[in-house]
Formats: sequence, C-alpha cells, structure tokens
Amino acid sequence: MDILPAIDIRNGRAVRLSQGERGRETVYHDDPVLLARQFMSEGARWIHVVDLDRAFGDGENRAVIQRLTEAVGHEVKLELSGGIRTVEALESVRRLAVARFVLGTALVTDPSFVPQAVALVGGERLAAGLDAKNGMLAIRGWVETSDQKVETVARRVLADGVRTIIYTDVSRDGMLTGPDLEGAAQLQRLGAQVIASGGVSSLDDLIRVRDAGLAGAIVGRAIYEGRLTVREAVAVSV
Repeated sequence: MDILPAIDIRNGRAVRLSQGERGRETVYHDDPVLLARQFMSEGARWIHVVDLDRAFGDGENRAVIQRLTEAVGHEVKLELSGGIRTVEALESVRRLAVARFVLGTALVTDPSFVPQAVALVGGERLAAGLDAKNGMLAIRGWVETSDQKVETVARRVLADGVRTIIYTDVSRDGMLTGPDLEGAAQLQRLGAQVIASGGVSSLDDLIRVRDAGLAGAIVGRAIYEGRLTVREAVAVSV
C-alpha cells in the first residue's frame, strides 16, 4: 500500500481546507518545497500535490510546483492534482517530473478529454479523482455537485484506460473521521486500483485501509497536527 502525504498549495503556501471549503483554511507551512523534502526524509515514496488556486479557478501555483518537482521529483514520485481539465492544461505540465496526473472536473464536464489524456501521457500516468457528495460527483474544487454518480463515472474512465482512482468522501476531508472504506472498496471491485482520501486520523485508519486491500491512502491534516508521522504511516503500510 502506498502512503501519499498531501501538500495542498494555495497562494504559494501549504494549507488544508476543511471539507474543501475555501473559507475554512489553515496554513501549515510557508514553503511547500521544504515540506516535501521533510516528507521524503521520513521515507515517503509518493507525495500528493494539489494546486488549489487552479482547482478553484483563482490562478495557479506553477512556479512553486516547478520548484517542488525540480527539488524532489527525481527522488520521490509526485502526483499532481488541481485544474487539469483540458489537453492544453495537461500539455503544459506533462514534462514536469510528475509520476501521475489527477483528472477531476473534466471527467464530468468533458468525458472526451479522458481518452485524449490517455493518448497523450498513457493511462499509467493518470488517476481519476472521484470526489463524492452523497454518492454524486463534486467538481470545480468541490464547489459544485454534478448529477453523475461516482460508480457510473468510474466504470467509464476504467473503460477509457485509467487504472487508478482516488476516492474522496468530501464530507470527511480534513475532518479526521476516517475514510469511506466501503465506498472505496466498491470501486476497487470494478477493477480499479483505489487510493482512499479524506478523513484519515490515525494509524488505525491506515491499517484498516491496508487490510481492506486498497492501493493506498492520502494523508493530510493528521500529519500536520501531529497525530501520526510519515515515517509511522509508511511503517504500517507494508
């Protein structure tokens, strides 16, 4: 199982949002690059990076992400998410030292983008970010809820060649209430490699993710608030 400590970037700083709400932001570090180096020193093999400004349509943090990929991208695998909704957007970042790009909103707004993205970078470098609100997909940085069911979109993207799904129950994100393992397991039964995201609060949560046979877990607030360390998380993942 892979452990992916999360670095969510807004206005150049590492932050966490509660339930994805822009008004409920906590700044945890002024320099995401130093934070990435710290995670790497503790044994992280993956880091999940989110450009929140791009996701919200408020700008972007390309310069910071460029520095981050140059600093650690050849030593740890980076997963980049946030606002990758067009071929042009994917083209603009695909040459960065990023192992995997996460597609979200475009899975709903432009289904034709998925096979184009697979053709451009390969299915192994893509993940479908499926963010659920009451079983329906949340989009545009979680500020909107679509009329499409999570499972329906999951089946479609798997057919298009994407093998990895990042599943988040939005109501749990940043709330330390534990991930939605039942929802994640349902998607894994479709044949996906599923990474659980949202709500991890303890090593016990990670052990449950591991024992459920999921491919990985994204951990954010629990690390920043000292409930567990990256080193401890990596230790229980095997």
